[in-house]
Amino acid sequence: MATLKKFDLSGKEIGTIQIDDALLDVSAHSQMIKDYIVAIRNNGRQWSASTKGRSEINRTGKKPHPQKGQGRSRQGCLAAPQYKGGGVVFGPRPKFDQHVRINKKERRAAIRFIIAEKIKENQVKVLSHEEMKEPKTKMLVNFFDKSEIGGRRTLVLGESGSALIHESLVKSLRNIPKKEYMVVPQVNGYELVRCQELVVLDSALDELLSMLG
Repeated sequence: MATLKKFDLSGKEIGTIQIDDALLDVSAHSQMIKDYIVAIRNNGRQWSASTKGRSEINRTGKKPHPQKGQGRSRQGCLAAPQYKGGGVVFGPRPKFDQHVRINKKERRAAIRFIIAEKIKENQVKVLSHEEMKEPKTKMLVNFFDKSEIGGRRTLVLGESGSALIHESLVKSLRNIPKKEYMVVPQVNGYELVRCQELVVLDSALDELLSMLG
């Protein structure tokens, strides 16, 4: 049975939470997880790079010089890539309608697997935030230092529907490097893989564990 350590905002360990092994018995194919992460990355791209090929260059259609009689190689038009201002060969092109569809069951399976692996590897900590009534960056910096998270890339997860806590944590974390905040329903596999530590508010723990069930 896995155990999650629970901390207060001072970084002091105040208890542990037992996680049933049945919730962590999650399997997923490595290729499926890779495809899911790649799809998230592709869907987040702007695809704005664009170059023009020879058919799109606005140049005269006249031949640069006669076909024969001058001892030079034949040339068709000034839009050819060997001429200055000509088309670009194999240059970056905009990708229209390149959205990659992610299967819902595969997405859920990948997220469950990544969360379960982080719990097994002791990369998940629970934070009691009752003392936090307003934004306090120094308080969270102290928590990260005392809980041995320090400069590791950390994702803090909060419960949905709590605007006050959400605003306080966002304001407190935005000046701390490598620290981000999300609510549980918005979390995706890429953000989970990207973070080295996962901090879950005690009020959001049940919501997170429900994703494993």
